[in-house]
Amino acid sequence: MKILIIGGTRFLGRHLVNSARARRHEVTLFNRGQTNPNLFGQVEKIQGDREKDLDLLSGQWDAVIDTCGYFPRIVRMSAEALKSKVEQYVFISSISVYSDFKKIGINESDPVGKIEDETIEEITGGSYGPLKALCEKAVQDVFGMDSLIIRPGLIVGPHDPTDRFTYWPVRVARGGSVLAPEKPEIPIQIIDVRDLSDFIIELIQQNVSGVFNATGPDHELTLGAMLDTCKLVSASDAKFKWASVEFLDQNKVAPWSDMPVWVPDTAEDAGFSRVNISKAVNSGLKFLPLEETVRDTIKWAAERPEGYEWKAGLKPEREKLPIDGEE
Repeated sequence: MKILIIGGTRFLGRHLVNSARARRHEVTLFNRGQTNPNLFGQVEKIQGDREKDLDLLSGQWDAVIDTCGYFPRIVRMSAEALKSKVEQYVFISSISVYSDFKKIGINESDPVGKIEDETIEEITGGSYGPLKALCEKAVQDVFGMDSLIIRPGLIVGPHDPTDRFTYWPVRVARGGSVLAPEKPEIPIQIIDVRDLSDFIIELIQQNVSGVFNATGPDHELTLGAMLDTCKLVSASDAKFKWASVEFLDQNKVAPWSDMPVWVPDTAEDAGFSRVNISKAVNSGLKFLPLEETVRDTIKWAAERPEGYEWKAGLKPEREKLPIDGEE
């Protein structure tokens, strides 16, 4: 097949290229050439800005994968420009589109969030999900049944630029007293970028359309089990120091950023890490062992330059917070 990828050199995009090429598909990249421009020397590249240079896309493809659409106006421009040039439009969305995370087992038919000003082009905690939902609608308006919408949860693994998972394997491997949030029983959901990429390419091969939640694993995973796996894989002497939500809040330790992967287990967010992925699993989504994800993430992180500035997690001096009465 011939697959066009908008983006393709940062994180999910680069793994999509690998998944597609491993199956002998022909890949074309369309991006600005600003991120890892020397990656994939054997792949056709069209350099341009999706907002101004869509006329450069003069070929024909079986599918386009849009990895970096955030604003509905721009996504609609891409969809309309490619309507006569691609058979299927694949849009990478997010589980953040859902309007209410109180429900445990959110599925693809649950309501998505809305935003008062649909023309806003600024990403905030409140606008990200609703704007992604509007991007989905733009694709569906143009491509109808020839659209495939993927709603991933937290994507993890090698080359993740956000550090939202990488922090934990690397920190645990370093050993010693590790500050951890709330309690070990907190549920979490993550998906290895390679599993997600393989799943998307398989769906394209089968010409599947529709909407899919795509996170994992296919069993309940807890924060404690994830951290124990990090300890096991790295053979570290880490000892986890579980801090209460109140303590973390008092010390301005924020969920998701300072304490990656973690969202407090409140009634308001009970469904955030308990999203229903049965549709994706029944359609072929498979999962690497967590041990493999952790091992490969540690190996990749070790290759980054000395003095790398972490994007998430606590700096060592902040982690040494004295916890009164905590185990």
